[in-house]
Amino acid sequence: MEDLKSAMEEHMEQMADLVQKFSAELRSGLRPALDNFLGFFHAIDWKEPWLACLMGFHVVLLLLTILSRKNVNFQMFLFLLALAGVYFAENLNRFLGQNWKSFARQNYFDLSGVFLSTLWSGPLLVIAVIILVNTLLSLCHLIVRWKRAELKYRSRLARNKQD
Repeated sequence: MEDLKSAMEEHMEQMADLVQKFSAELRSGLRPALDNFLGFFHAIDWKEPWLACLMGFHVVLLLLTILSRKNVNFQMFLFLLALAGVYFAENLNRFLGQNWKSFARQNYFDLSGVFLSTLWSGPLLVIAVIILVNTLLSLCHLIVRWKRAELKYRSRLARNKQD
């Protein structure tokens, strides 16, 4: 019984320490994360042509996603294209890391792939989520239409049986 009591006390002390650490992190706010983001943002030379093309590609893909929101087949093509881009990001990072001198002034492509994940995979995942939400909303709308048609059909059947 004493062992159980001491184990519970140790567990409670660990939980109290975790709560104190978590509350200290919350009190420090988002300042460290903001500092890291600003450091990352300022380390990039945004005037490089290939970065402008990359941003333009993402804008065009986003516009295509928004403009084709009623075309489910094209949306699925864009969805698979975006996910394929994310899937091949590691290979792309390796290839670009080996050939960065031919198109960039500095090597952005580290082994962990933080830069490519942020500027390539991140926007592609956002576009994929937008397509997914649009598809789910379309499915909900279709289910409502189907259910209304079913209810109308049942009411017609009920009226015909009464006559």
